[in-house]
Amino acid sequence: MTIRVVIADDQALVRGGFVVMVGAAPGMEVLGEAADGAEAVALVHQHHPDVVLMDIRMPVLDGIEATRAITTDPDTAAARVLMLTTFDLDDYVYRALRAGASGFLLKDTAPEELLAAIRTLAAGDALLDPGVTRRLIREFASRPEPGAYSSPRLLESLSAREREVLAGGWSNAEIGERLHISAATAKTHVSRLLMKLDAHDRAQLVMIAYETRLVTPG
Repeated sequence: MTIRVVIADDQALVRGGFVVMVGAAPGMEVLGEAADGAEAVALVHQHHPDVVLMDIRMPVLDGIEATRAITTDPDTAAARVLMLTTFDLDDYVYRALRAGASGFLLKDTAPEELLAAIRTLAAGDALLDPGVTRRLIREFASRPEPGAYSSPRLLESLSAREREVLAGGWSNAEIGERLHISAATAKTHVSRLLMKLDAHDRAQLVMIAYETRLVTPG
């Protein structure tokens, strides 16, 4: 199955490099490129891609608001947004996760890792760069104000096993290995979590686990 990708970055040289790299990858097709967030949203409505490669800081409409527009619209919510970031943008990462981004990668990521990330998102998993994840956890820990998912009551409908899966933050394969269950059963647990918590994808499940204090940093 061909993975259909839209690429959004306001720097023409950077965007062009991504277009060439993704377009040359086996099993991938670039449907269009955007120079700002508004163009990205329009392209997603037009082409319904599997994955959107989205820069955070862009003119007209930034990557965060573009992501929110895509993930909250039933017509485009199936698209997964892979956000590109740098180490000095922790607050942007935090806000992008709230907006529904499914993954984060640093802009200096190796090409093969970027392509693997696109495949991961297209398969329905979330992806957080390890460096970004550590900084994101510290960001959650440093914020005293309650977040949108901070109420522990949000978890009342979860079974003990579902809480365990949510706290673990594991992939389907890791769930199966750690809990000694089949891949299909692992996927079912994740699907139920997404439905019960009204989460867009696994990335938002990570956020919920920390904001409800089911998991605490460190």
